[in-house]
Amino acid sequence: MTSAEIRSRFLEFFKKRGHVILPSASLVPENDPSVLFNTAGMQPLVPYLMGQKHPAGSRLASCQKCVRTGDLEDIGDNRHFSFFEMLGNWSLGDYFKEDAIRWSYEFLTSKEEGLGLDPSRLYVTVFEGDDNAPRDTETPEIWKSLGIPESRIYFLGSDDNWWSPGDNGPCGPDSEMFYDMTPAGVGELSKDEFIAAVQREDLIEIWNDVFMEYEKRDGKVVGKLSQQNVDTGAGLERLTAVIQGKFTAYDTDIFVPIMDYIRTHVSSNYNERSARIIADHIRTAVFMIADGVTPSSKDQGYILRRLIRRALVQMEKILLKNDTALGTIFDLFVDIYKSTYPEVARPGNKNILYVEAEKFQKSLTQGMKEYTKGTDPFVLVTTYGFPIEIIEELAADENKIIDRAKFDADMAIHQAQSRAGAEQKFKGGLANSNEQTVRLHTAHHLLLAALQKVLGSSVKQKGSNITDERLRIDFSFDRKMTDEEKAQVQKLVNEWIAADYDVVMKEMSKEEAETIGAEMEFGAKYGDRVSVYFIQDKQGNPISKEFCGGPHVTHTGELGIFKIQKEEASSAGVRRIKAILE
Repeated sequence: MTSAEIRSRFLEFFKKRGHVILPSASLVPENDPSVLFNTAGMQPLVPYLMGQKHPAGSRLASCQKCVRTGDLEDIGDNRHFSFFEMLGNWSLGDYFKEDAIRWSYEFLTSKEEGLGLDPSRLYVTVFEGDDNAPRDTETPEIWKSLGIPESRIYFLGSDDNWWSPGDNGPCGPDSEMFYDMTPAGVGELSKDEFIAAVQREDLIEIWNDVFMEYEKRDGKVVGKLSQQNVDTGAGLERLTAVIQGKFTAYDTDIFVPIMDYIRTHVSSNYNERSARIIADHIRTAVFMIADGVTPSSKDQGYILRRLIRRALVQMEKILLKNDTALGTIFDLFVDIYKSTYPEVARPGNKNILYVEAEKFQKSLTQGMKEYTKGTDPFVLVTTYGFPIEIIEELAADENKIIDRAKFDADMAIHQAQSRAGAEQKFKGGLANSNEQTVRLHTAHHLLLAALQKVLGSSVKQKGSNITDERLRIDFSFDRKMTDEEKAQVQKLVNEWIAADYDVVMKEMSKEEAETIGAEMEFGAKYGDRVSVYFIQDKQGNPISKEFCGGPHVTHTGELGIFKIQKEEASSAGVRRIKAILE
């Protein structure tokens, strides 16, 4: 049975039992700012679990796209995935424990309508009770009525058998189902033996029925909901592995085409964990991009950027570096999912991946080279733009430990120096360091570079003032600019913004910065060590290089539309421009 058949069989099973089939919600929650992504099938349904009436009725089922990135370091093992599909059915104040448990059992074991699993290999856990809720004595009786012997039903605490989406919202006790994956079968087990078998992954959790009748506020259970709900969940990847008799989903039809491709296109340096990370992260990127996420320095975009970069690091490690590998893996996943999720095949999706990979490639190549030399992590981050998270992961692979306390201390000193440098350069210059001011600050660098290109290299900065509303630059020039010159400067700045060039900071000696021709403000005083900000094109050629303490955006594409508002005289031989970003 393929993964697609399992998905459709699940939805058809519950459709026959009066459930309305909902399409998957976007990975990005619509009305829940507390999380970056939908992490469970129930998340889009929280208002309805709390009592609001759902327009589709009280019995619902779906296959929900989910992302969880809290355990990224575990990706590459047998069970963890950053993206997964969660099969789920819900009762909103309709049926409760008996129907939910019976239908779970029927779908898992029925050969005609379900998955046809062997009931003698099923094990079950239930809630043992605590200060929040009493011991669940009803659920074991229902399981026993279906043929599960008492010896394979285990009472566990809230860490195992209480489900909550977080510190606030609907929650309740649950009952989990485990399946025996060993060839001969583990047989009868004591509670301790059962727990050990789960830890060994002899028994795999395949389903969870949550009986949602409580509410949590600020981490505490405060009482019962206005209605009793059922929320069930079964990960499609895990179910597929069980049905196809595989130990991990990486060996199922979901991943096999990709894993085979990686194995046959690497050097002799093949590493299974690296291959799994590449496959997992690119699959997640396919779905994030399909739901409108683009790489950036914050929120969902930061997670996407980190996943793409982690995948690229692993590709570099196992020498999967041919020009087509990234796009081929992307396309293989699109082929697998496009009939179920047409949005993954939207034109332009793959180009978003390519652009981000191209941005990181130079930092990756230089950073990996310096890392293998044993270059200090602080230098790798500040000089080569190599993320500290990746440095730590590379070190962990080699059983090395990065002295994070030393790194953080070095960075704190560096940031203090940068702030001091900024204050020195912009006396009364930067009004604050909010987002708009930072964007205008970066645009200020582009403006100076454009002025030099249009008016000549003799143009030098004489002063500046930046608020969160506009930037102002004073520059050496002995006449009024023509309208054509102003239009050329404005056009050039907007072209550089649209090209989404990298903004990179490098720390160096003042002498070295002067040697490479970095711009400095006339009359400003600088220390022996300076920060130089480079805005560079895709080939690494600098558009702008200036002494500066920051702060700046990381890519020019974050700036917006640049407009010159006014050009006027400031003093003899000095002109002044005021400009904005829209």
